[in-house]
Amino acid sequence: MILIIDFGSQYNQLIARRVRELNIYCQIEPPTISLAKIKELSPEAIILSGGPASVYQKNAPRCDERIFELGIPILGICYGMQFMVHTLGGHVKRSRKREYGFANLNIGKRDTLFRGIAKTTSCWMSHGDSCTRLPKGFKKIARTPNAPIAALEDAKRSFYGVQFHPEVAHTPCGKDMLRNFLFRIAHTKPRWNMKSFIHESIREIRDTVGNGKVVLGLSGGVDSSVAAVLLNRAIGKRLVCIFVDNGLLRKDEAKKVENLFRKNFKLNLKVIDAAERFLKKLRNVTDPEKKRKIIGGEFIKVFEKEAKKIGGIKFLAQGTLYPDLIESKSAFGGPTAVIKTHHNVGGLPKRMKLKLVEPLKHLFKDEVRKLGKELGMPDEVVWRQPFPGPGLAVRIIGAITKERLDILREVDARLIEEIKKAGFYHKLWQSFTVLLPVKSVGIMGDERTYENVAAIRAVTSQDAMTADWARLPHELLAKVSNRIINEVRGVNRVVYDISSKPPSTIEWE
Repeated sequence: MILIIDFGSQYNQLIARRVRELNIYCQIEPPTISLAKIKELSPEAIILSGGPASVYQKNAPRCDERIFELGIPILGICYGMQFMVHTLGGHVKRSRKREYGFANLNIGKRDTLFRGIAKTTSCWMSHGDSCTRLPKGFKKIARTPNAPIAALEDAKRSFYGVQFHPEVAHTPCGKDMLRNFLFRIAHTKPRWNMKSFIHESIREIRDTVGNGKVVLGLSGGVDSSVAAVLLNRAIGKRLVCIFVDNGLLRKDEAKKVENLFRKNFKLNLKVIDAAERFLKKLRNVTDPEKKRKIIGGEFIKVFEKEAKKIGGIKFLAQGTLYPDLIESKSAFGGPTAVIKTHHNVGGLPKRMKLKLVEPLKHLFKDEVRKLGKELGMPDEVVWRQPFPGPGLAVRIIGAITKERLDILREVDARLIEEIKKAGFYHKLWQSFTVLLPVKSVGIMGDERTYENVAAIRAVTSQDAMTADWARLPHELLAKVSNRIINEVRGVNRVVYDISSKPPSTIEWE
């Protein structure tokens, strides 16, 4: 495995993704990780990430300097390179000219990190500090117009550093550089794939759980579904899945979940109809964060009550992914702002005094889909678009009523049906409709109408950290709009959302 030490870069996930794409397992850990823990993980190499700090600042993030005595290859990226230089006796200073964006990289030595790469290429820079003096044993191997030391190496100790970001798409040969570091310098082997992940996960689950019972809240989404099937393979009937129908689901959702997981996968599944309870609690609530907290709180109460009925539960399983943790709270306790509360990172473990089992916590969404396919799950589930934990409550702007939920369910069903027919469903990260808190005048059958406005939201993305609005064909949008207005009573106008993330979020609330 490869250890990535997180110094706070916005690109940390990309480093991990690039390493995984080369079929090598990697793990992101904070700089506070102990040397003992690093030795326990036994990484074949370490990558030090970038970050916003300056190494000479008083509270700059630092990891244990004894990593440089472990005798394994180390690659420093941006701040990671500066930390390496600063720690090993070189100098880092504020640059006269900062570099942000594209830069021409002139490579002087091309037999190790830059093997097979043209002497001049482009790279993506984002730094205000520069290395001005190399530590003993290091040599400069590349430069840019504003960074005389854009890359360096100590070939004897297999220490390498780059001032730019090889993990981003804007560095065209960046993946080749990472490949050279991993395969030519660290001599790792591409052994990690979903078959090996399943084997290792089943062993870990059995070691953790022993003879205990595990409870899991099954939503029908990709993450919880894949987690459920993986856990079921590991411990069978000692996994109890609870599906809470909160009345905020899409059309026929509860029936589909029950049929698929009870009949096809033989899961030990309990279905709870709590629609009236949730709607009562949400009456006249319009603030989105209040909606999320009410729904999360009620889910915990319902889930806790049902789990107590089962008895003997010692573990709670969740389909948590790494990006979930980042948007709810900085993964390592940093200053990342809370954008909105996430449904599956709540207070259940503390409240129920259960130990947490999160078999997917080191995976990205695309890897979860690959895992689902390897587990034999149908495309209908594996390639399902994300659906928020609070459901349609955050797609109805304003107050939530059964009438408005029924309207949105019908509107959304028609959008998804046409998106699938046109072959766009798997090309989009998400596509859904939002019911707005405004009405507009229309004409139907020569009569004046005053009815709801529905918005269509369709975005493309790799991991939901950023997203762009989808350029759907006008003919498709026209067909969807026509069907919604003609077939769904209560809607007389359809609009299309053309905002990207950032600055907007994917969901409206």
